Amino acid sequence: MAALNVLAASFLILFLSSLIKLLEAQMVPAMFVFGDSLVDVGNNNYLKLSLAKADFPHNGVDFPTKKPTGRFTNGKNAADFLAEKVGLPTSPPYLSLLSSSNQNNASFLTGVSFASGGAGIFDGTDERYRQSLPLTKQVDYFSAVCEDLKQELGSSGAQELLSKSLVAVVIGSNDIFGYPDSSGVRKNNTPQQYADSMALALKDQLKRIHDYGARKFVIAGVGAIGCCPSQRNKNKTEECNEETNSLSVKYNEALTSMLQGLKSELEDITYSYMNTYSVLQNIIQKPSTYGFTEVKAACCGLGDLNAKVACLPIATYCSNRRDHVFWDLYHPTEAAHSIIADQIFDGPSQYTFPLNVRQLIAV
Repeated sequence: MAALNVLAASFLILFLSSLIKLLEAQMVPAMFVFGDSLVDVGNNNYLKLSLAKADFPHNGVDFPTKKPTGRFTNGKNAADFLAEKVGLPTSPPYLSLLSSSNQNNASFLTGVSFASGGAGIFDGTDERYRQSLPLTKQVDYFSAVCEDLKQELGSSGAQELLSKSLVAVVIGSNDIFGYPDSSGVRKNNTPQQYADSMALALKDQLKRIHDYGARKFVIAGVGAIGCCPSQRNKNKTEECNEETNSLSVKYNEALTSMLQGLKSELEDITYSYMNTYSVLQNIIQKPSTYGFTEVKAACCGLGDLNAKVACLPIATYCSNRRDHVFWDLYHPTEAAHSIIADQIFDGPSQYTFPLNVRQLIAV
């Protein structure tokens, strides 16, 4: 009997020490993710009409399960890596929690992801993909989650959780890709006007998220997306598409200005802005510094730069995935996602400001 009591006590001590370590590693209570395919962890798997899906090979070839998950890359994406860094499990796709099998035990206590491939700041951005969750819809779903949290934790408990949690927003690329294709938009908006309207539309959604109780924001600027394989493939020289990059720069400038104004307007928010454009440019210009050898071609696809055909099951994929910056026509490899997450979490002020994420959490 005494031996059993000693054994039970030993198990209890081990359990408590493990729990303490887990709680110490958890830097924030939850992370809520908004965005597009760069951080989608499977929401689009549940959209029957969507053309923007990654739930088939060869996506996920380097994921722990070796299976496609709905992530638009060969393994983990930046949302996974950021969650790991703050000691949380990856925020699950919101639509997975609405499925019949999960509906009764859905819990949002450590966060949830609303990110959706094809999504944009503007509602109409997803038309070419038939179906995605634009940012306004993602924020609508967030409001429902906040109500559930109030039911579970009480009003003050939910407010405390939300105020200490991270809200990550990675969106805007699809709006920029869509600008040249929309003659009506181009006719009525100069590139600068379009960039400014993107930033203003995002501001409205950030204010809504703030109204529901969020206070700590991680906002990513748009990367040098004119340098992705689909854009390089439009040029005979295989150089970056300067028109796309120029619009990205204009938007990022409008975004940083908007965020500074928003901080003046809502003094209780803090934020970390990720200069994704500079990070990606630096990787492309100095690939060997980061362990890359291929910055132009996609790893998975067919045709010139592997960018004539998307990463479909009929496509081929490279064996040296760690060497490639891009996985497919548009999206980074797991290796590139990891570097981007490193920079936003602990990066210098040239890449993340006014605070990096580690500093943001400490505020």
